[in-house]
Amino acid sequence: MQTPHEMRTRIVGRATDDADFRAKLLRDPPAIIAAELGVTIPSSLTIQVHEEDASTAHLVLPPKDRLDEVALRGAHGGFSSAPESMSVLNW
Repeated sequence: MQTPHEMRTRIVGRATDDADFRAKLLRDPPAIIAAELGVTIPSSLTIQVHEEDASTAHLVLPPKDRLDEVALRGAHGGFSSAPESMSVLNW
C-alpha cells in the first residue's frame, strides 16, 4: 500500500517525465490517476491539476471546515486500508 505522499510523488514524477501522460492528466485527472494508481475515484470527488510556470504559483489551503482540537477529541471513526477507501487527494 502506498502512502499519499508516495502516490503524489509517483503521479508528479510520471507527469514530469512523460509529456503524453502529463497532457492526459491535465485533461482527465480522475481517470488518469485511477488508472496509474489502481484505485477508484468516486464521481463525487473533483480533482484539479494545475501547472505552474515562471509567472504562476499555486497555494493550496486545507478545507476551512476542519475540526478544531475539541471536536477532534470527540470524533469517533474507523480506518480502512482498502485502496478504494483512500483519499488520493489527502496528500
